[in-house]
Amino acid sequence: MMNCDALMIGGSAGSLEVLLRIIPGLDAALPFPIILVLHRMAGKDNVLTDLLAAKTKLSVKEVEEKEKLRPATIYIAPPGYHLLIEGNRTFSLDASEKVNFSRPSLDVSFESAADVFKDKLACLLLSGANSDGSKGLVKVKEKEGMALVQDPATAVVSYMPAHALEILTPTAILTPDEMPVFINNLAK
Repeated sequence: MMNCDALMIGGSAGSLEVLLRIIPGLDAALPFPIILVLHRMAGKDNVLTDLLAAKTKLSVKEVEEKEKLRPATIYIAPPGYHLLIEGNRTFSLDASEKVNFSRPSLDVSFESAADVFKDKLACLLLSGANSDGSKGLVKVKEKEGMALVQDPATAVVSYMPAHALEILTPTAILTPDEMPVFINNLAK
């Protein structure tokens, strides 16, 4: 098992259901941050933050520009921005054009994190209806990080994880029930 400095989880349609199954099983003292990059509609509410916070003892918050990553924290990429990780391990929000019809784009975030964390990064791709995330996972593997993919048979919308499996051999294919244990073991 690698030493993990960050876990990034990306998803689209059907991924929230998986997150609501994963989050309650996570160790409250994880020594790394979890960064969620989800395709979602822009809105002024904190429904997602509040929903996830109610399910975990980890701190849950929406990302703020130039914020430094902290362990045992679940960060949520705000809608309408690409989420980038800077070399000094702070967040950067970018409003440039959509990638894969999405902003935030999973590919953009996974690739940015891979450049910074290299072999200390784990990225998990969940349910979704387009190919976003696959190219990012390829880059994660090139940098010797862990590319994790939800078992498409367990996905509400299997296109996203199935597409990833067409273009790369992941480090692991996980069912939602296996994910919390796997993530907690990244801390060992």
